[in-house]
Amino acid sequence: MPSPTSRTAATAPASASDAPPTLWFTRCPVPTATGIAADQGRFAREFAADGIAVRSLQDVPPEVAADHHYTHALTGLFREGGNVPALWARSRGERTRLVGLTWIEERQVVLVRAGSGIAGPEQLRGRRLAVPRHGIGIDFWRAMALSGLHGALSLAGLTADDAEWVDVPAAPDGGQWAAELAALRDGVVDAVYVKGALAVEAARRIGAEVAVDLDVAPDRRARVNNGTPRPITVHQDLLDKHPDLVARFLSVLLEAADWAAEHPAEVGRILQAETGAGEEGVAGAYAPGSHRTLHLDLSEERLGLLEQQERFLHRHGFLEAPVDVRAWADPEPLRAARALLAARRGADG
Repeated sequence: MPSPTSRTAATAPASASDAPPTLWFTRCPVPTATGIAADQGRFAREFAADGIAVRSLQDVPPEVAADHHYTHALTGLFREGGNVPALWARSRGERTRLVGLTWIEERQVVLVRAGSGIAGPEQLRGRRLAVPRHGIGIDFWRAMALSGLHGALSLAGLTADDAEWVDVPAAPDGGQWAAELAALRDGVVDAVYVKGALAVEAARRIGAEVAVDLDVAPDRRARVNNGTPRPITVHQDLLDKHPDLVARFLSVLLEAADWAAEHPAEVGRILQAETGAGEEGVAGAYAPGSHRTLHLDLSEERLGLLEQQERFLHRHGFLEAPVDVRAWADPEPLRAARALLAARRGADG
């Protein structure tokens, strides 16, 4: 294997003549190394000397951001977000590459009305389970609910045929989980799947109770969903033309994850801004130690879990075509990023 200092093609600064003027990034409102790095200005420090601006899709007008967070049609974009849109974009033929995966526990639960008597996965048999329907290009909310509820049923050896599935139309301007939780409150359904910080706060507002806590299941396969595992993707065009920039961007994410592992209080503050939730919601959604889990890799375990998700999404009609996860993944950019970071730290003594 080449030494860190021998990777000149992957680590040398981009020449001013051919470097893109702007690199873009996007992330979901969840814990990500991208969000940590953005908050701390790490991207600007890395690329300013090249004359390259690094901008967030979340900080530009809708006509500029368009639907690139989902389609990844913007070739200079790095995306750290849910796997449903990432797999969907790939299944539609977009030339993206998977360059990293994270696994962050995000408080995945099945909620029921207080006093319902539903207190475990086995009691979901015959119950009405909420499945939201959003009028968007890729309904990742629906995919999340289906996957989470299937996971809950599996803990009791149950299948989809053991429950009643209820479509819940969601308003275009409705909040996260709003339609499902309203249906639960009004008795239209018996149970809903939710995850994350805002869901913790919303559940408390309506007095819902946890019937199934997916986070405590020892088998991670029961928690495979849109954010578990969460992919980092880049466009093949950027990777072909500027592998050095991709390696450097990923090295920034590795540094941000290292920093986060040592600064839990600061990470909590950043997560409140990223998720839009308060301190209580963040604390309720992310277990102690979550600040140490932002590192990306392409381990066999995570690739296998993403393959499980791909099969589920294709089977339920969310993907236009199957996605070969192993062929989609490219481990070289992350190897180059780690080598670059090691070389820099070695040079710093």
